[in-house]
Amino acid sequence: MNSIELKKNFHDLIDSIDNENLLENFYDLLKNRTSTNEGKLWKRLTQQDQEELLLALEESDNPENLISQDEIKNKHQKWL
Repeated sequence: MNSIELKKNFHDLIDSIDNENLLENFYDLLKNRTSTNEGKLWKRLTQQDQEELLLALEESDNPENLISQDEIKNKHQKWL
């Protein structure tokens, strides 16, 4: 989906929402995301934390390291 389609779909989604609280939440979320400096959180992490996150990202590319959603649901059913 290209950016024009994405924007149109997003506008359509917003137009279909009648819940004012939900609209305010979307607005606040988008406003915060567009007004923050990219990379700000990353820069606050220690070097070790950055390396661990990069390793976790790399490991997530290997399907053998992934757990299915059903397996997670079954494992944590008592909290759901």
